[in-house]
Amino acid sequence: MRFEAKIEVSPRDGIANPEGSTIERALPALGFEMTHNVRVGKLIRLEVEAESVDAARLLVEDMCSRFLTNPVIEDASVEVLEI
Repeated sequence: MRFEAKIEVSPRDGIANPEGSTIERALPALGFEMTHNVRVGKLIRLEVEAESVDAARLLVEDMCSRFLTNPVIEDASVEVLEI
């Protein structure tokens, strides 16, 4: 079976996020004073073949820990859907 995986990667709490800080400083100049704690990460989408949704999730989580993320400074949230 084929599955689509969406992996949201974000910096761990306490890790500097210069891109988020730059955006947070710029937004008030554009009239968006109500924004706080801007964090920028990345979204990775991919398709995998596996026997079940659980097997696909384990495969994608292994990809995250071994290659797609830096587990020392990043957290990953994985969503897997059958397609």
